[in-house]
Amino acid sequence: MSVDKEPSSGEGSSADEAEQEPILSMENVSVHFDQVGGLFDWFSESDEVRAVDGVSLTIPKNDVVAVVGESGCGKTTLGKTAIGLQRPTEGSVKYRGQDIWKAKDWKGDIDIRHSEIRKSLQIIHQDPGSSLNPNDKVMKTLEAPLKKWQGHLSYEDRQARILGMLEEVGMSPPGDYAGRYPHQLSGGEKQRVALVRALLMNPDLILADEAISAVDASLRIEMMNLFLELQDQFNTSFFFISHDLSNARYLAEKAGGRIAVMYLGEIVEIGPAEQIVKNPRHPYTKALHWATPDIHSDEKSNEMPIREIDIPDPQNPPSGCRYHTRCPEAREACRTETPPLEHVEGEDTHHASCFREDDDHEYWDSEPLDL
Repeated sequence: MSVDKEPSSGEGSSADEAEQEPILSMENVSVHFDQVGGLFDWFSESDEVRAVDGVSLTIPKNDVVAVVGESGCGKTTLGKTAIGLQRPTEGSVKYRGQDIWKAKDWKGDIDIRHSEIRKSLQIIHQDPGSSLNPNDKVMKTLEAPLKKWQGHLSYEDRQARILGMLEEVGMSPPGDYAGRYPHQLSGGEKQRVALVRALLMNPDLILADEAISAVDASLRIEMMNLFLELQDQFNTSFFFISHDLSNARYLAEKAGGRIAVMYLGEIVEIGPAEQIVKNPRHPYTKALHWATPDIHSDEKSNEMPIREIDIPDPQNPPSGCRYHTRCPEAREACRTETPPLEHVEGEDTHHASCFREDDDHEYWDSEPLDL
């Protein structure tokens, strides 16, 4: 099921409709990897890892979607697939209606060239230092994309724009930072340089893959506030990936965006930050909520809302609802049938993948699983 953000009401011109077209849309996207065994397993069949399985999602202009989940749940693979760095096994990924991989492969009618798509979908990594050439000063690093994509700019124009952007992200005096090498920058300063490099492309969307996890805790709020300021200024959408629900909540709540909760390759709940935090519907979301010290609630229990600590093997995910092996609410119906991602009653933009959302489902008449 597609989990679109609600469009604005009312009729408009074709220009208005084009403006409202999603920046990014993923439809039934799956990414499966063949994982070959060790040295003596050359002739054995490879195991398939279902990193992403049947995800549909749209991201409109100037939006924030924060994807949260445990390590290995597939959120980084989903993010890379969204911006065209990972080819999906199944499904489609479109930028402004143009299929990204058809554009790359020159198949069918191409309305937007792949080079334009790549420029418009940018990424900042968890470790920005690894993406910065240690032998180049900041100015040279930031000049490279401008030379490639905006060759009409003069040397003076490039310098002025870079210095202005460094000032914009709080690196002042900009001339001093422009003359430094990466090893002369702190982790937060490297992340700012990476952010400037992405913004110099005038992107429609930036994938921030654990982009603040390597930054000191004292600077994380500062970095997220910077994301929000720049989002508003440049009308850029953010696809924010984090293992920390409190960080996802802060960014999505401030931006009026959404949190998507991911488990074993599937989105199991998605909705506005306030609803995900104050009214979590999926048992896995409740477990993340319980495990996050910064998330406070009067309903928070001292009892861990989970049956098992071990995460199932992604090469052999459980049948039916993938969370049933750990879910304290699981019943026999959960073993064989996969719950769809459906509206939470009374909350149009909130969706959860759990049979407990359907009062008429056979789940309620089936036996609880043995603990």
